[in-house]
Amino acid sequence: MRPALVFGLILCLLLALDGVLFVDGLIRRKAEDATSAKLEVVTSGLGLTDLAVATEARYTRHPAVSDAMAPFMDHPGAIEHFPTGTFWLLPQR
Repeated sequence: MRPALVFGLILCLLLALDGVLFVDGLIRRKAEDATSAKLEVVTSGLGLTDLAVATEARYTRHPAVSDAMAPFMDHPGAIEHFPTGTFWLLPQR
């Protein structure tokens, strides 16, 4: 087999794979748009900005992997251990 033929076959295979992934992305986007309205209702009802703002809260992890002191580290005088805490202002009261 000539090298140009091998290259052409590989190129056609990759283009077909790219097309399949593109169509899959379009299908997933439509499914995501359908659930987007439901997520907006939940986040506005709970008063959240997003359902997953940050994943760094230690007490939201599984109890097998969280710290024993995690519930006691979240108080007004606690030091901010994670950098994402600097991105949001404190809630207005």
